[in-house]
Amino acid sequence: MGKLFGTDGIRGVVNAGLDAMLAFQVGLATAQVMREETGKDRPRVAIGKDTRISSDLLENALVAGLCSAGADVLHLGVMPTPGVAWITVETGADAGIVISASHNPFEHNGIKIFNSQGYKLPDALEERIEDIILNHKEVPLKTHGDLGRIIHADQEEKAAYVKHLASTVDDDFDGLRILVDCANGASSATAPALFASFPKLKADIIYADPDGVNINNGCGSTHLGQLKEKVVAGGYMLGLAFDGDADRFLAVDERGEEIDGDQIMAACARVLQAEGKLNGNTMVGTVMSNMGLHIFAKEHGMNLYCTPVGDRNVLEKMLDGDYVIGGEQSGHTIFRAYATTGDGQLTALQFLQVFHRSGLKASELVADCKRYPQVLINIPVASKEKKEEIMAAQSLKDAVAAKEAALNGTGRILVRPSGTEALLRVMVEAQTSEAAQNCAEELAELIKNL
Repeated sequence: MGKLFGTDGIRGVVNAGLDAMLAFQVGLATAQVMREETGKDRPRVAIGKDTRISSDLLENALVAGLCSAGADVLHLGVMPTPGVAWITVETGADAGIVISASHNPFEHNGIKIFNSQGYKLPDALEERIEDIILNHKEVPLKTHGDLGRIIHADQEEKAAYVKHLASTVDDDFDGLRILVDCANGASSATAPALFASFPKLKADIIYADPDGVNINNGCGSTHLGQLKEKVVAGGYMLGLAFDGDADRFLAVDERGEEIDGDQIMAACARVLQAEGKLNGNTMVGTVMSNMGLHIFAKEHGMNLYCTPVGDRNVLEKMLDGDYVIGGEQSGHTIFRAYATTGDGQLTALQFLQVFHRSGLKASELVADCKRYPQVLINIPVASKEKKEEIMAAQSLKDAVAAKEAALNGTGRILVRPSGTEALLRVMVEAQTSEAAQNCAEELAELIKNL
């Protein structure tokens, strides 16, 4: 992990760590690195954003930096993160940039860069961009006719992306009645048209009225409470929820119970296996994957490889083994047949197709992938150095070992630093909610004391 780029791009509170000057410098440096990589005098960079009040500010600064260094900009406006990745590949752009802080509160924002293949920029290129910025290396500024140009393709490319998503299924969803929560985020710009493209599907859309500060505010995949209530009250068969940049998708069944990323992946993998399309008979998860997914895989004769947390790590393993499906419990699910990154709306369509063809209720569809009680506690930490110090503490290691011994194989403990926030995370799974809660609270208290 670099000094600017974390596990998921550059993140920060706008004007308190991430500002227009930094965004301008990222634009300059990205244009320079892309010129060196491609050998082109005028590299093209696609750029999209979510609905945060600060996204316009950062977008304009990035565009100014890119154009000043002679790069052309394909302007996409509000666009889901996976949409930017797909459009980057489809239009032959040399890179794609997304301005978003995903599921975080509105005051946060971020800058994430994709390469021309639609994958997150390799560490080596991120380091070269960092080197230019942090060491104040000069980037030649263009003048006259060598300045970069802005190509506005907002509506055209949104329509193309929606058409691509719809093409990944061959079901009309006749008879389904669903409720879709757009988190007042980027999917507000695409989900209404996407679900309307299936005339026999009855889809009601909520939280699709962004005002710059209501993204992820009590809605979306990280705040399912309202969706749960509305699904039950409205008698819907299924609820769908995206996060702020629409790379995550979670669901709510007809009883108002959450269907998490593990269960979504399990249901889809079961169908892929039956169709002979599950390469290596393998799913890729992470260390956060619930015990229920491990048991599901074993019972269905599948392999489950678990990587460190982060869809970047999941994708790397998928590419290494040529695996077709992988994801995180939090809702990032990657279908390599259709996308280079996690795509919430694509995953929603794949899951809807599995659900519709099963003839089952949503609760019945995922019943064979049980969710073991899991407790997650986040503990704020002052700095990156303090996180490292606490993680290295022998007293913490001894406490975790003692708790694991007490669980005696009936649970799981994971203590890890967040890759995007100043937090340490304690995750405990056990046979009962009470046992998981007690264990997690005791470890959290130890960390606070440290």
